Amino acid sequence: MKRWSPRVTVASVIERGGRYLLVEEDHGGPFSLYNQPAGHLEPGERLTDAAVRETREEAGWQVAITDYLGLYVFTAADGLVFHSHAFVGLPLAHLDNALDKGVVAAHWLTLDEIDDLHRAKRLRSPLVMQRIRDLRRGQCFTLDVIRER
Repeated sequence: MKRWSPRVTVASVIERGGRYLLVEEDHGGPFSLYNQPAGHLEPGERLTDAAVRETREEAGWQVAITDYLGLYVFTAADGLVFHSHAFVGLPLAHLDNALDKGVVAAHWLTLDEIDDLHRAKRLRSPLVMQRIRDLRRGQCFTLDVIRER
């Protein structure tokens, strides 16, 4: 019997002056899609380290992870299940690194602009808006709820 293995991912919700950091991704369709800086956990990597790395690689920003938003379980259209750990971070510095392949640009967008993208079906998943809503409601946890050895 084959063992089920969900994909473990991280995402960072970064807010600065009423704007949220999103990455614009080219998925080969007629329109680009938008997502928080996010990606897969690498072997041996701590969750918070993965969130910092993905934000640096995808958005070109150095961040400090401050809080845990929670675990978001999402089943994609192709049936793959993702366990996405979402974090809150503070922007520290814009970096000059090249962005990951497929990332067109990083943008600081207002909630209204993100809501427009949501209505136009240009968010990579419904988790993008859910994470922002959860943060705006103050639904976050201290990092010590995560136990990693």
